[in-house]
Amino acid sequence: MRSHTLGASSLPTAPAEVDRPSNEDLLSPDRPWVVIVWNDPINLMSYVTYVFQKLFGYTREKATRLMLDVHHRGKAVVSSGPREKAELDVFRLHEHGLWATMQHDT
Repeated sequence: MRSHTLGASSLPTAPAEVDRPSNEDLLSPDRPWVVIVWNDPINLMSYVTYVFQKLFGYTREKATRLMLDVHHRGKAVVSSGPREKAELDVFRLHEHGLWATMQHDT
C-alpha cells in the first residue's frame, strides 16, 4: 500500500451547507405549526388515548378518535399553534414515549 501526503491546498472541499428558511416560511412566519403523532408498534391504544387526555385535556371521545386516526391512518394532528407551543408539545409527547413531529400547517 502506498502512502503519500497531500497538501492542504490539494484536498477537495465540499460546499458549506446552510440551513435557510424557505421562501414560504419567510413570507408567512405567523402560519401555525401542527404537532403530528405517528403510529408505532409499541404503545397500546389505551395508553395513547390516556396520553392525549392527560397532555391536552381532551375528552375521552376526542382522544379516542385521534388515537384511532393514528392507528388506522398512521398519523394524526393532535395540536397546533405557535412554534414554541408545538416544540413543547412534541417534547412532552416524547417524554411519554410517543413518536411525534411538528411542521408548518398546510
